[in-house]
Amino acid sequence: MSSVKHLVYAIIHFLREQSQMDTFTSDEQESLEVAIQCLETVFKINLEDTRLAVPSRLIEIFADSCHKNEILPLSDSLPEDLEKADQLKDEGNNHMKEDNYAAAVDCYTRAIELDPNNAVYYCNRAAAQSKLNNHSEAIKDCERAIAIDPKYSKAYGRMGLALTSMNKYQEAINSYQKALDLDPENDSYKSNLKIAEQKSRDMSSPTGTGLSFDMASLINNPAFISMAASLMQNPQVQQLMSGMMTNAIGGPAAGVGGLTDLSSLIHAGQQFAQQIQQQNPELIEQLRNHVRSRSFSGSTEEHS
Repeated sequence: MSSVKHLVYAIIHFLREQSQMDTFTSDEQESLEVAIQCLETVFKINLEDTRLAVPSRLIEIFADSCHKNEILPLSDSLPEDLEKADQLKDEGNNHMKEDNYAAAVDCYTRAIELDPNNAVYYCNRAAAQSKLNNHSEAIKDCERAIAIDPKYSKAYGRMGLALTSMNKYQEAINSYQKALDLDPENDSYKSNLKIAEQKSRDMSSPTGTGLSFDMASLINNPAFISMAASLMQNPQVQQLMSGMMTNAIGGPAAGVGGLTDLSSLIHAGQQFAQQIQQQNPELIEQLRNHVRSRSFSGSTEEHS
């Protein structure tokens, strides 16, 4: 009841201000005065009781309420719906631990249907979507979570991961910086910010490719070994490799096949990479995804 009296006090104060304006006729001013007296009588409020005064004027309270309602629809979820939604969230978290990401997405989606104003459900679904390489959907879910809770650092962090996976490094940097503004001691955000910054620098470098392959993963991958053996039977690849080796041993002056400087060596390496891409593009994409998943320290984070 106390909060209601605060609001009524603000309404009375507003009406009193309006009644004193010249824009109203005498009849209208009289009607406003009657309304004020009725409110004062029913709620036992006196404008001299400043303890009921609120820091914001009525028009500001109304504007703020409208702004919030544009972002968040009023929830009509029943208590049993909220409880079921929380259970579904827990089920989704268990699926995440078991690497069953599609099932996790389903659980979080059902939780959202029951309680659409819970930022955690959107943020958790974003994590599952990222694991399925649905990075655009992950970003959308992070944006929904932030709309509900603008101070939800984890949503900014997970959006950074999705943006990095899409090679949108500057946007990722901005997301991580916002996450760190909200949670300055989070080591995961600090680490992932450095990764995004380094990838951004690599992309802007004249020789940067944006990729950083894990050589151990390549060497131990049977499919790659088989592909490499096949490639080495290709005369063009043999010439490229011979030139690269000669250049490495004898220096620029000993180049073979035009490999007489660093730019030529880089060009030869790019040609070799293109041969690999043409030979087995699916394997290359798998390797890229593997490297990306190893690059992000946030991949083992706990879920809310």
